[in-house]
Amino acid sequence: MRTLICGSFAFDRIMVFEDRFKNHILPEKVHMLNVSFLVPTMRREFGGCAGNIAYGLKLLGGDPVAMGTVGEDFGPYAEWMDKCGVDRGHVTEVPGTFTAQAFIVTDLDDNQINAFHPGAMTFSNRNKVSDASDIGLGIVSPDGRDGMIEHAEQFHAAGIPFIFDPGQGLPMFDADMLRKLIGQATWLATNDYEWEMIAERTGMTIEEALGQLAAIVITRGKEGSTIHTRDGRIDIPVVSVEDCQDPTGCGDAYRAGLLYGLANKLDWQTTGRIASLMGAIKIAKNGTQNHRFTMDEFHGRYRAEFGADF
Repeated sequence: MRTLICGSFAFDRIMVFEDRFKNHILPEKVHMLNVSFLVPTMRREFGGCAGNIAYGLKLLGGDPVAMGTVGEDFGPYAEWMDKCGVDRGHVTEVPGTFTAQAFIVTDLDDNQINAFHPGAMTFSNRNKVSDASDIGLGIVSPDGRDGMIEHAEQFHAAGIPFIFDPGQGLPMFDADMLRKLIGQATWLATNDYEWEMIAERTGMTIEEALGQLAAIVITRGKEGSTIHTRDGRIDIPVVSVEDCQDPTGCGDAYRAGLLYGLANKLDWQTTGRIASLMGAIKIAKNGTQNHRFTMDEFHGRYRAEFGADF
């Protein structure tokens, strides 16, 4: 099933400061902060929610169609997508802009200082869901605000079932808009903190939200995840990981697993387990698109973890 993945594309520039920020920031001088950190190592990763989800779904043998807006510097990322076989026919270049950029500096205590430039992501509403043909499933993941709102409306109007995944875009929406987006979506995917924010902002309970949604999927980090449906609650265990390298992008990998299960009409327990395994495979690698597997390897790992196959 062709799955339309609406969301961001970004370059993540990850740097390590081989000291501790606290040794160079004077608390009594934060009102006039002027610091510089030497970062001898830096790596550039391909990221952004649409890129990450599409990558993961392609690994699973799905048929992702990525949709997003990028800048004039997107060339290396485009080459990577082509190498991975991910359809980028609806990735639109916006002249005079940069692709979204995240600059992340981490110190020896794992504290981070981040700067994010949205760049072309701001123009995501230039793309229309109707631009893509033969779409049977979709997701609205973090992107420019107008794009997220319009793409949700377009999925709903076209009768295409889709996941609403507000993620880090959640602060952009007030209570009324959140209620509208949830009402248009088929499924909602959040982490536990995001769900608490939604519940507090809208006043909605799980039960009330399920009056409009077919399912609510809530990830809980090392505690696994929970899928709430109108038939009850399904707890999905976390998959054990021997070498936890980098949690960045695990949520996107999990969502790729959700989309795979939905596209193949699998039951929720199986779908959740596939998603959980995807997150575990990702966390063992630095970066968001550096994990690899064959489907034979994936099935083997799934059997080893859950004592069954799909």
